[in-house]
Amino acid sequence: MKVTIIDCGSGNLRSAQKAFEKVSSNLYKNTKIIITSIVEDLEESDFIVLPGVGSFSDFINGMKKINGMQEALNYYVIKKGIPFLGICVGMQVLATKGYENEETEGLNWISGSVRKIKTNANLPIPQMGWNNLKIKKNHPIVNNISEKDHTYFVHSYLFDVNDETQIIASVDYGVDITSIVAKDNVIGMQFHPEKSQKVGLDLIYNFISME
Repeated sequence: MKVTIIDCGSGNLRSAQKAFEKVSSNLYKNTKIIITSIVEDLEESDFIVLPGVGSFSDFINGMKKINGMQEALNYYVIKKGIPFLGICVGMQVLATKGYENEETEGLNWISGSVRKIKTNANLPIPQMGWNNLKIKKNHPIVNNISEKDHTYFVHSYLFDVNDETQIIASVDYGVDITSIVAKDNVIGMQFHPEKSQKVGLDLIYNFISME
């Protein structure tokens, strides 16, 4: 089993790698979890993970600096259907457009836009810390996950998804914030599963258990 974690110049890459190593060792005898910015490394991947921190525009620009990466992701994820997980900004860039710093085209895998969180004046931005998930619909990614479970967030922008049926979970932060999205083989998590203790590991388990 091979999990390829894409390095676009930002993200908790080593933390994500360690979390996947811990979970996958309980599922597969032979596992290979790599961090790479080399397009050819996507070949023979069973799962592709895109972690990200920072701004939407910086992340997309970082991806574009890797010759052929965006095209390769479209080929392996959209055309071939390899299971994909985007984390934090790696989820946000699934959108059609982002409006952080400047209007920026996203991957457009899940229709919607990424905009500044506008919430109650007494709630700080960025949203930083733990929040309980609200499960919107059944999906394999949330098997054995309940609304008592909380995950770790650090972000100032939210993903406004056009098709609400693609929202698997949200959190309440004065406004409803999309926390898990799914469309076919594409999954996105606004929070950091690699920093979310047992719940995060359970979610990673669900992801690499998906067919």
